Amino acid sequence: MAVARTWAVSLLGLEGALVEVETDVSSGLPRFIIIGLADRAISEAEGRVRQAVVNSDCALPPHRITVNLSPAGLPKNGTAFDLAIALSCLAATGHVESSSIARVVHAGELGLDGRLRPTPGILPIVRAARRAGRDVVMVPSANAAEASLVPGIRVVTVDSLRAAAIWHGAELDVGDPVLEPVVGPTAAPAEHLELADVLGQDDAVEALVTAAAGGHHLFLLGPPGSGKTMLAERLPGILPPLSTDAALDVSSVRSLGGERVGDVLDRVPPFEGPHHTATAAAVVGGGSGVIRPGAVARASHGVLFLDEAPEFARVVLDCLRQPLETGWITIHRANAVARFPARVQLVLAANPCPCGQYGAPESACQCAPSAIRRYFSRISGPLLDRIDLQVTVRRVSSAAARLASERPASTSAHARSRVLDARGRAEKRLRGTPWSLNAHVPGAYLRSSPIALPSTALRPLDRGLERGALTMRGYDRVLRVAWTLADLRGSAGPDLDDVSRALFLRKGIAA
Repeated sequence: MAVARTWAVSLLGLEGALVEVETDVSSGLPRFIIIGLADRAISEAEGRVRQAVVNSDCALPPHRITVNLSPAGLPKNGTAFDLAIALSCLAATGHVESSSIARVVHAGELGLDGRLRPTPGILPIVRAARRAGRDVVMVPSANAAEASLVPGIRVVTVDSLRAAAIWHGAELDVGDPVLEPVVGPTAAPAEHLELADVLGQDDAVEALVTAAAGGHHLFLLGPPGSGKTMLAERLPGILPPLSTDAALDVSSVRSLGGERVGDVLDRVPPFEGPHHTATAAAVVGGGSGVIRPGAVARASHGVLFLDEAPEFARVVLDCLRQPLETGWITIHRANAVARFPARVQLVLAANPCPCGQYGAPESACQCAPSAIRRYFSRISGPLLDRIDLQVTVRRVSSAAARLASERPASTSAHARSRVLDARGRAEKRLRGTPWSLNAHVPGAYLRSSPIALPSTALRPLDRGLERGALTMRGYDRVLRVAWTLADLRGSAGPDLDDVSRALFLRKGIAA
């Protein structure tokens, strides 16, 4: 019997590599062997494949069956290899056409009755197949919606191994009823939150708009009940809709996490708010077997909100430093390295002390100075240095709330319009460069390019640098915020007032 070959995809993070699945049936004691650095889920495919083949009115001969997954040195995991292994076995035994399966990438988990179950990660698998230059991919019918989101590749959907074999030329009875696929959990729709609901926090709302316009990270400091969480939850609503590539990244992460993805791209920026007891693996991703995305990857192209930030373990907070700089989260294992997108807007929120009453009017703080120092010591200096905007949010008095309710408030639609206009100016200015957001522009470009500011406008920054109130990284971040403030004003460039305002928003330093 000839060797039969087909294709599958091995995922490491969101990046996939094409895997050749080849099967040889030879004389010898009956045995089913899978080789090629497969994990336990793939090694257990023998039981699923054998029973699925029998229940599809086919049969594997009582011979030695060897399945090789190539390249052999590439780690392979998950049950998505089941369909490719089963079809290569059927081709090697003459049930289906070898030439047909050789031109198709297959992905899907088999049930013992032969049905194809919905499989996590189908969307990134189809994207990887397209990037590898393949023309056709076969997936479970339950994953048809997400697979159809990828342009430039033909998607064939089947609900069972029998249907897949018939598509590849098997002469089988097609009169059996179609098996209903198992449906996975669906991603919850984003809730629309209105910025106009925030009363009496004009400065904080303006800082939120500035963060959205420039893609800046934000630290909200204030007592309980001052509106920190309310502000953070409204940030996605004033961000621009996601581009097609960004929306595909977001949907791919959700697919990899086992969520069911619809046939329409969700262009609302994601929002993730992990609890302060979350571990490093829950926040940045990981796992003992298959490497799964964490909250950072799920929030990519959106907002990562860490409420009660000083309550997080310091090791968890420090894990964020590298993703904030590079826009990628890299997870190393002994035999593999997985990468996930991590282009997030980080929003930290904290009380001014453990009891939350420090500095609040008509409230008595019960915390010792040493307790306050310990409370904030978990947020390291290097992490704070990466936060562009650090804003104090105060409680709103009844008089201020009443006054705010009597005048028109800034709506999410109006704020989003301002953000879109400001981002449009930044994109026009940065055309021809690798960047489109002010927050991503390197300081060296801002300081030495034709758009460098005059020394008179930089005087507040120079003074802060000389006094040690700013690091060089902080200096560059203030420059980025100043450009965002100028874009919001519709100005051609920042002036002294913009730089002074940016410095105040970052460090609370009056120029």
